[in-house]
Amino acid sequence: MNARALVAWNVRRIRVERGIPQEQLAYDAGIDRSHMGRIERKKENPTIDLLDRIAATLGIHLSELFAEPAKGAMPPKPMSTGRKPARQCRDRK
Repeated sequence: MNARALVAWNVRRIRVERGIPQEQLAYDAGIDRSHMGRIERKKENPTIDLLDRIAATLGIHLSELFAEPAKGAMPPKPMSTGRKPARQCRDRK
């Protein structure tokens, strides 16, 4: 697994384990939510300064973002969106 994939894996894993929405982590780290999403999807190559801010926001040491997952570990699942279920339309008279 390359460094970008490790960072993406670990950011999402730690964020989900702690129940932190992506938007909140991005806000607390001082970046845009879409940028955080691209980091978690391996589309962005974040700077070391940004990784340091993300690690500090998560309360971890920077090195934890580069930890290899256990062999056979399942990828971290995304958190639920928290959206309310769609309401059913009622017939109007």
